[in-house]
Amino acid sequence: MASVYTTLAIIGMIYISPVLIPALFLVGVLYDFFNSELPPGIDQPLKLRFFHALMIAAMIVGKILQKVGICNDLTVLRIVLDGIPPWRDSKLLIKDLKVDEVPLRIYQPKSPPTGKRRGILYFHGGAGTFGSIRAFERICRYLAKKCNSVVVSVGYRLAPEHPYPGQYFDCLNTTLYFMRNLEEYHVDPALIIISGDSCGANFATVVCQILLNSRDLPKVRAQVLLYPGLQGLDFQLPSYQQNAWVPVLFRKLVLYFCFRYLNKEPTVLKDVLNNCHVCESTRCKYKKWVSADLIPEEFKVRGYVPPTPASYKPEVHEAIKEILALTFSPLLAEDSVICQLPETYIVTCEFDVLRDDGLLYKKRLEDNGVQVTWYHSESGFHGILALFGYGIFSFLSGKKIVDSLVNYINSL
Repeated sequence: MASVYTTLAIIGMIYISPVLIPALFLVGVLYDFFNSELPPGIDQPLKLRFFHALMIAAMIVGKILQKVGICNDLTVLRIVLDGIPPWRDSKLLIKDLKVDEVPLRIYQPKSPPTGKRRGILYFHGGAGTFGSIRAFERICRYLAKKCNSVVVSVGYRLAPEHPYPGQYFDCLNTTLYFMRNLEEYHVDPALIIISGDSCGANFATVVCQILLNSRDLPKVRAQVLLYPGLQGLDFQLPSYQQNAWVPVLFRKLVLYFCFRYLNKEPTVLKDVLNNCHVCESTRCKYKKWVSADLIPEEFKVRGYVPPTPASYKPEVHEAIKEILALTFSPLLAEDSVICQLPETYIVTCEFDVLRDDGLLYKKRLEDNGVQVTWYHSESGFHGILALFGYGIFSFLSGKKIVDSLVNYINSL
């Protein structure tokens, strides 16, 4: 079915392309120029503006094609963000397979192993609604070669076609498959790393928490969380205020994609942005873990105004209560779970609305005795790794993040 939608979308784009696509890209450029903010210090702002305009144009084209009944509005965005496939790599063996209908792509160095290798599971970002194995091909190839590792890229099925929380089950089931077949891939059971970026980092976090109850499986050596989104409790944290209009993930877009992911109409979006979905008892219960008071002061210097507590609206909570579940908000797990988690590598980006989710989880892990290695990209923004490996179209901050990650993995 996905290929049918893709074909229809391509036909639709060809049909409207002679005049409308250039015009819509111009609309995207104008929208970006008048709505986005590029703070001093952000990496390569003009290049970022171009890619953000392209993303906005893809979303507009998708809305038009949905209106005329050609395809789902997310289809065009998925096509654009899938990127361009790289050339064949003579240094890697690349294998595609499916586990319970979930696509996997497995990357192995061709050079004969001198011993058992590390095994890296990678869950891509994309708000659970877009992104793919192909979109993150370059990162996975790079990790396989530079870390002499077996990398398993998981193409979990996307919402809303495959409803939440199916994405977690897809990631968990493929992880279980890999863990039970380590011998086939010459992987050391003591060197399994579960990783992901953005929502993929959320999935990695949840999988690591679930696996704590699996005594018959190898223990995870480390979790790697690249600019993770980990909570739906507070959308007024300093990073949400400071980066509300920083591409490519506006504050409102976070909630828009959350609603799409959960297959809900965004009728209460503004109320959720104001935290009207959280009652006072819940807010007090989790204040010890989710609060601007826990964010280091150096991350407030770009501006932060403590918000006036919003009035709780039960109907808003009922409409979007899933975002407080532990699958969606693993930052809210109990200390008895957090203290058992494996060594962790966390990346945060300064110009990212989700920055503080990473900072709060870092503090929680450290408070519970879990070793954390933290890399903060002072000029990075959300989604920067999606353009890794594209030469002049990539961002220097993204390369630094990946090289730091490689150094961390090689130290294990």
